[in-house]
Amino acid sequence: MPINLDEAIGAELPPVEFSWSSSDVQLYHLGLGAGADPMDKQELRYLVDETPQVLPTFGNVAQSFHMTEPPAVKFPGIDIELSKVLHASEAVTVPGPVPASGTGVAVTRFTEIWDKGKAAVIWSETTVKDPAGTLLWTQKRSIFARGEGGFGGDRGPSTSSAAPERSPDAELTVRTSPQQALLYRMCGDRNPLHSDPDFAAAAGFPRPILHGLCTYGMTCKALVDNLLDGDVSRLKSYGARMAGVVFPGETLRVSVWKEDGAYSAVVTAPERDNAVALAGVEFVPA
Repeated sequence: MPINLDEAIGAELPPVEFSWSSSDVQLYHLGLGAGADPMDKQELRYLVDETPQVLPTFGNVAQSFHMTEPPAVKFPGIDIELSKVLHASEAVTVPGPVPASGTGVAVTRFTEIWDKGKAAVIWSETTVKDPAGTLLWTQKRSIFARGEGGFGGDRGPSTSSAAPERSPDAELTVRTSPQQALLYRMCGDRNPLHSDPDFAAAAGFPRPILHGLCTYGMTCKALVDNLLDGDVSRLKSYGARMAGVVFPGETLRVSVWKEDGAYSAVVTAPERDNAVALAGVEFVPA
């Protein structure tokens, strides 16, 4: 169904109330590879019962964490086949530490839709507050819908962002496991693109790919662990653009530059000629 700009832009979805527990937080962290060294006390901070510290990126998945069906891309003025959709970008901003358990009320609205000719880029913003109205986090997301362009909309600005023209200040290694996507899908994203070889082949991939939000979360964790001494309370905001795929089992390289008190980064897969996985990474300490 063609995108209806008049109906989609500015559309606000009904509020959604959801809850999470410390067990959900621990499972999310395990899905990102936390606890690879079970004797590392810094790693165990992500996995203790009742009060684990919470990566802010949990906010990006908390609302959908308990979903067991593949997501539907059907909203006011938007109705797209799941196999045509790729995650384009994600960001989260937190005013303070995310609670290890709680209840949130999410309100999502669609802010922009770009017509890229052969594809559409759909932007949304979600605010999550607790039942008393206190802001817990804000997230921004865009999806890339293949074959959905050509509807006469604004093309939008370029999303490319070049890395600084100097050597990185740090280079970090992030290892993914062969079963990483199968574990991470327990965090609420059951898209078969990440688990079904036949579905992945139909979408044009040689095998299932890792969730973009898994690469995104693993990168955030690596930056927190190496730049903020593993203290998630020191992070204000984080975002990245999904620039390419990651296959479970690959080892990733995070190249980091520090500028004006914040960090930018690029994530590549050295085993595939440094194919870019995440670009435009922005990591801002509190």
